[in-house]
Amino acid sequence: MRRAVFLLAAALGTGAAGSVAAEDVAAALNDYPTAVRADYVFACMAVNGQGRDVLQKCACSIDTIASILPYEDYVEAETVLSLQQVGGERMSMFRTAPSARAFVAELRRAQAEAEIVCFE
Repeated sequence: MRRAVFLLAAALGTGAAGSVAAEDVAAALNDYPTAVRADYVFACMAVNGQGRDVLQKCACSIDTIASILPYEDYVEAETVLSLQQVGGERMSMFRTAPSARAFVAELRRAQAEAEIVCFE
């Protein structure tokens, strides 16, 4: 998490005092809507169990993903994954296009890091 905050601070730039405002960091790390976070946690709990410990692990997981992947990229990756499930020739571009694969790869990388941080 510290690495993500550092990278975020570097991306936002530094102010006159040489530091990033805490509000800027908090806002950038909290750009996922609550409903999206809740949907992720519900789906995660459906797969991993219904206990309080799983709730905390799943909440940690989406928080970790949000610290790595901007919300817009998350939406694009989720859209590509949804479209990959649809059959047919027209949807094949979402399975083979390099840009589509890149979005999914970034999401998978963020999910893998979240699993390491939260589930182990």
